[in-house]
Amino acid sequence: MQKSQSRLLELDFFRGLVLLIIVVDHIGGSILSRVTLHAYALCDAAEVFVFLGGFATATAYAALAERRNEATARSRFLRRSLEIYRAFLITAGLMLLVSAVLSAFSIDGPNLATTDLDDLMDTPVAALRDILLLRRQPYLASVLPMYVFFALLVPMILPLARSKPWLLLAGSVALWAGAPAIDAYLPAAPDMHWDFNPFAWQLLFVLGVLARCQPVHQRISAHRLGWLVSVLAFAVVAAAACYKLFIEREPLDASFKQNLSYLRAVNFLAIAWLVANLIQLGWARKLAQWMPWVGMIGRKGLLCFIAGAVISLIVDSVLYAATDGYLNYPLGLVADACAVGALFAVAKASEPLKRFATRLWNLRLRTSP
Repeated sequence: MQKSQSRLLELDFFRGLVLLIIVVDHIGGSILSRVTLHAYALCDAAEVFVFLGGFATATAYAALAERRNEATARSRFLRRSLEIYRAFLITAGLMLLVSAVLSAFSIDGPNLATTDLDDLMDTPVAALRDILLLRRQPYLASVLPMYVFFALLVPMILPLARSKPWLLLAGSVALWAGAPAIDAYLPAAPDMHWDFNPFAWQLLFVLGVLARCQPVHQRISAHRLGWLVSVLAFAVVAAAACYKLFIEREPLDASFKQNLSYLRAVNFLAIAWLVANLIQLGWARKLAQWMPWVGMIGRKGLLCFIAGAVISLIVDSVLYAATDGYLNYPLGLVADACAVGALFAVAKASEPLKRFATRLWNLRLRTSP
């Protein structure tokens, strides 16, 4: 992946596409989710989301450091960690609120945060404290705490990615290897756990940073034997697809995802390599130009993630209640259309609403005594 700004269009496109996939993947009766990444691979959209997060972070850091200076870039990402923490609190609160409202209307979806709601009613101070301290992570808010961790590490990761990439990679791999043992020390309330172990998932974030800072793909593909890497990547992707489609159709153990199993990581890296080939050929850019609305969603990443969590929980619960949990193709397609349309509407409306709020604020400042 190149360092030029020409790749930003593809980046926004893939981020938007992943956010859309995350929304439908969390709708149990979705029809689109039957053909998304998890159906054919040992990994899913989460790996893509984290890798692209690292790539986008390196892009933003480099641009800010070039436009201003390194100190400004470091300060910006320390503030970014607070923004992500705030987004976690908002998402957690919305998960609880939506679950409470749906339960009040007797819509008992399979993924409502009922346990968290019960604990909040029984011991409100302890439950709120646990959420504030990341010890409790209500449904779909659980991916954000590790991003707080990543943002705090950015000022250390980015200089190493540019000057000592092999040292950074070695340290990341070592931390990933020891992550399952460290998991027990993550703050968690009784009978709770982190769905994403940040010490494991940092590997993909770091790889995303390295892909942006170092021309790894260009150097390997330019080698006379570089084509062998593409052949190997295709073989890994094909083998994983055969395994998922014909051998093991049931979901893998949750710990495989929690601690980023090497099977998931290798499968994702093989897919990423093949996609990088498509980017180099220009296909991804043509898709991004053909579907600019997907890129618009990608540019509103944090907002659309929060909105997507709410949308998927509501649509999943309503669809489950309407179908009694059985697969219904017409209703499933309607649910997919509603979810995708709602996320697009959020992304589309965000800028006009932001401008309107800014005008109101400026007007208030001018009229205040």
